[in-house]
Amino acid sequence: MGTRGVLLAPRLTEVLAVKIILLSEDAIRLEPTTEPLAIVAPNADQSYSPFHMLASALGTCTLSVMHAWASTASLNADDLAVEVHWTFAENPHRVDTMHLILDWPSLPENRHEAAQRVAQMCTVHATLHHPPSIEMSVAERHPSLMSSGS
Repeated sequence: MGTRGVLLAPRLTEVLAVKIILLSEDAIRLEPTTEPLAIVAPNADQSYSPFHMLASALGTCTLSVMHAWASTASLNADDLAVEVHWTFAENPHRVDTMHLILDWPSLPENRHEAAQRVAQMCTVHATLHHPPSIEMSVAERHPSLMSSGS
């Protein structure tokens, strides 16, 4: 489907190396880098939690889609970063809301709406809006592989 005259593939992505910066217990910032994957915390006491991992999946997917679109649309995305912030809900304890910020100083203002539409093409974004069913099982062990203490 097009975005103001630009045709986009439904699975538009580009593989990027990213630096994930832990901003807080409920926020991260992702920046493209030429280095291997890096996770940076403000101090040694902050750990990379499963919630940071969830936000990293959404942020990395969004960043990749945006870079691919920028390339197609002849836009410079060198200064593009994505922040993901989230809140929690209870009963059960879970992530309740996620808010993405496209920090892209060089993006022309007349492309902001298109950029927001393109960001929603991220597969992780679609997955969170249409969650998969989750099945769980316990691995069965063959008796000959079990130790005598199990």
